[in-house]
This record gives sequence, structure tokens and C-alpha cells, in this order.
Amino acid sequence: FYYCPLILHQYKYMHVLHVFCLLEWEEEKYEDGIKWKFLEHKGPYFPPEYQTLPDDVKFYYNGKPVKLSLPAEEVALFFAQMMDHEYTTKEVFRNNFFRDWRKEMTLEERQLIMDLNKCDFGELHAMHKQKVEARKNLSKEEKLVNKEANQKIVDEYGYCVLDHHRERIGNFKIEPPGLFRGRGDHPKQGMLKKRIQPEDAIINCSKDSRIPEPPAGHRWKEVRHDNTVTWLASWTENVQGSCKYVMLNANSKLKGEKDWEKYEVARKLKTCVDAIRAQYQEDLKSKQMGTRQRAVALYFIDKLALRAGNEKEEGETADTVGCCSLRVEHITLHDTLDGQKCVVEFDFLGKDCIRYYNKVPVIKRVFKNLKLFMENKQGGDDLFDRLNTQLLNKHLSSLMPGLTAKVFRTYNASITLQQQLKELRNSECLENVAEKLLSYNRANRAVAILCNHQRAPPKTFEQSMANLQAKIDSRKEQLDLAKKELKQAKKEAKGSSDNKLVVEKKKKAVQRCEEQLLKMEVQATDREENKQIALSTSKLNYLDPRISVAWCKNMEVQLDKIYNKTLRDKFAWAIDMTEHDFVF
Repeated sequence: FYYCPLILHQYKYMHVLHVFCLLEWEEEKYEDGIKWKFLEHKGPYFPPEYQTLPDDVKFYYNGKPVKLSLPAEEVALFFAQMMDHEYTTKEVFRNNFFRDWRKEMTLEERQLIMDLNKCDFGELHAMHKQKVEARKNLSKEEKLVNKEANQKIVDEYGYCVLDHHRERIGNFKIEPPGLFRGRGDHPKQGMLKKRIQPEDAIINCSKDSRIPEPPAGHRWKEVRHDNTVTWLASWTENVQGSCKYVMLNANSKLKGEKDWEKYEVARKLKTCVDAIRAQYQEDLKSKQMGTRQRAVALYFIDKLALRAGNEKEEGETADTVGCCSLRVEHITLHDTLDGQKCVVEFDFLGKDCIRYYNKVPVIKRVFKNLKLFMENKQGGDDLFDRLNTQLLNKHLSSLMPGLTAKVFRTYNASITLQQQLKELRNSECLENVAEKLLSYNRANRAVAILCNHQRAPPKTFEQSMANLQAKIDSRKEQLDLAKKELKQAKKEAKGSSDNKLVVEKKKKAVQRCEEQLLKMEVQATDREENKQIALSTSKLNYLDPRISVAWCKNMEVQLDKIYNKTLRDKFAWAIDMTEHDFVF
């Protein structure tokens, strides 16, 4: 019998009979690689088939109504639904959409529709907006009917039986077709994400379970019985050729154990990171060019939290790179820059086409090695021509079991959060919840900047800030008035005990205004600092949740101020096990 904090958490909250089943199951320790012995589920839930447009909603080409075939009409509606978004104004998006749209057209439609600029999607767009508004304006009774219908779908498809106990499935719904957006300036934006059919899906379940029934008239691509993986169904999407999976919910036992193990490996790195750093510093002087390249790459991964690279799917056209796949053209060396020596200027597209731009002073030996690596090479040549992620991770695993480049990213993100929280707590006067949350977000931002988790400022940002500033100005006026009333009350209170109660009320009114004003001003600062930084990515994937839970306990801040319900469910294991004195 083996114990895990996550299992203890599950025992604490489950029905006694359920607990007994878990205990009985946990008595058998599976051999390495085996995730389960029994898995049964209903398969994924497919979105409804497309329904044709009403007769009074028309698509126009060159000013004339055109009745499109069903496949072409559906894709036209995808474009119409996005017409309020700036995507539809981008040339790349429009070109990709038009090319894929024409593939769905009949020959007759292709011969007629030759120019996207002559297409009028106005009535389709208006219909879509009307439907959105109608959904917003549903009565309570109508919303309740929809909620009950959705719950029936969840009850049927949203759960599986894993080793004879019921587990919630995460993403059991197949994503409906639409137009690919991507992040940043993705070269495939606007391409058609095709409808996934049962014939595209691989089902995974145990041999002795009831195999899911495909929708009527369809069949599965394949049925597997692979108990070394935790996915229930998979398929390949057409835009990037990547595999998509139906997985267990984030708060499931297997998911929780995997998360816990991930952060424990990163914590273990803390005990040997100094020796690893000393090793790659020594390797910078190696006579072997491959060893030197590996040492410089490790330096970058450690100091800058760069991704290892080689993450691009086969056939992917986006020119995205990571550390090991950097090319000469992606860096510029400056002997001196802005008063600093040995500066490396990075400029490349990282994961999801997010630009990485940074100017970083490095130690002299790294700088000299980079000059050596770039000798007699063109801009398109590999910077590390004797290194790839496989070689790098193989070397790392020899230094510590389970160590990969990604573990370095998790370690550096988590340790940075912990250090920043400690420094900010010591340097700032944190008297109320708003100031404490600003401090936490600043620490989180330091991690997001380290990991290059950027986002475009929201379209409504300027208006939102203007509205908040108007509220701040109004509150300042209220505070000035409250102070004047307090001053007047103090004058009138001289020699009168009755008026002292009035003074106390006026004092409380001033205090209340000051607290509300401070809260708004802190909120404005937080929004401004956060407008181009995505905090959620690091919080979800790279920060050990026990650091945040311990901080909340020590700072007396409710956890729901830091984690939404989804994250609280995902990190239930951390919430239950973490004490005030946790140190990553």
C-alpha cells in the first residue's frame, strides 16, 4: 500500500463506500507505465450538424443574392460571425479563409465567387448578432431549461468509470468547426478548422468495458485498449496536424498525481541546481564543440527560461523556434550596448507565434562562444548546429532522473514567484487585500515576463481605464466633500456631546471613502501594469500552487482572490496539503 497526499485528499471528501473502493484499488500497486486496469466511457460528444439559413437571410455576391450549397454556406457563416473582430481585416486571414472556403464550394460557386471583396455577409452577420442578443435576453425559465439540457449531456458524456470509480471527464465535447485564429501573427489564421467526424476519432477503453456507440450511421476510426495512457479519445485536427485528446478532468486523481509529481521533480532540482550550473559553466571551456553548444543552450534555458525548441509540427509553416533551434539571424551580439558589456539581442517567434525580443548581458565566456558558433555561417544557419532537444534532455536526465529543459522552466518560474513574494512582502506596506493582491500580481508578472507570456492589450482597455478613472475622480470629489463635512461637524461639536456622534459618523464616512479610493487606485495600477502580460499561463502550468496557497494563508487572503473555481478544482491536492510554512 502506498500513500500520496492527493489520495488522502480524495479520502477526506468521498462517500464512505467510494472510499472503500479506492482503498481496495490502491492496495494494488501497478507496475511502471500502467495507468489503469479498467476504463469505460460513452465516447466524445459531437456538436450538432449545421442547419441551413432561414429563407429571409441571404448571402450576396457583387450585389446579387446567391444561394450557397450547405458546406459553402456553413463556412460563410463562420466568417460572418467574426466580422466584428479585427481578424477579418487582416490580409493573411482573408486570404487563408478565401482559399479554404473555395475548397468547400461547388464548381459553379467557384466559377462565380472569385473576389472576397465582392462578398456581402451583412445579413448573416446581423442574424448572428440577433442570436447572441437573444441568448443574453433569455428569461430565467428559458435559461433553466437550457441548463437542464446541458446537464443531461454532462451526466451522459461527462463522466467515465476508471478502475471502478466515477471520474469527471474534462473536455468531452468535440470542438465545433470554425476558422483558426492562432496567437500573434500566425500564418495559418483564417484557415478552416474542419468538422470532426466519428471516423476521425480513436477511442481508448479497456477490453472488458462496454465500447462506446458511435453516432447513428457512423463508425470509429479505431478502438484501442492502451492502459499506459490517460486519454479517452483522440483525433488529428487539420490546420496544424496536431493530436487532440479527451482527457480526465483537471481535478481527477490521475491528473492531480501527475501535477504533484511535476512540481516535486522541479523542487528536487533545487537540491542539485548549483552543481548543474557549475557543470555547464565548466563545459563552456570544453574542447568539444557540441559540449560547448549544449552548455550555452543550458545557460539560456536556465537564465532566460527559454523553451527548448523543436516543438513545431511536421508540415508547420509558422517560423517558430526555441533555444535549440535558434538560427544565426535570431541573435545580434553587441560588445557594448546601453552601458553594458557582452549583450545578446534576441528576436524570434516563439511558441504560438509570440515574438520574443530581449537584450540580455551575458557572461564573457558565453559571449565568446556565441561569436565562435556564428563564424562562417549565414543568417539562416543553425546557431547550435551540433545540438537538438533530444540530446539536451538526454544529458539532463543523466544529471538528475526526470530532468528536462521544461523542468528548468517550471523550477525557475516557481522559485522566482517565491522570491518575489518574499521581497515584495518585506519592501511594501501591505495593509489591505487590494494592496496584497497587487503585490501578488506583481510577483506573478515577474514570472510571466521571464517566461515571455505576452498578450495583446484588450480592445476595450482604453475605455475600461477611462471608466475606472472617472470613478476615481468621482470618489476623490466625494472624499473632499466628506472631509469638509467632518471639519464642519467638529466645529459644531464643541461643547456639545450630542454632536460628537455626528463627528464619529463623519469620520467613518471619510475613512470609508479613503479605503474605496485606495482600492480603485490600486486596481488602476494593476490593470495598467498587466495590460500586455498574461498571468494565467504561468499560474496554470508553471507555478507550484502550494506557493500561492501558503502565501494566502500567511497573508490572510481568501484563495478565490488568486484562483478561480477551475484552478481551485485543479489544485485541490495542493489546497488540502499545504501549510503556512511551505517552501518550494
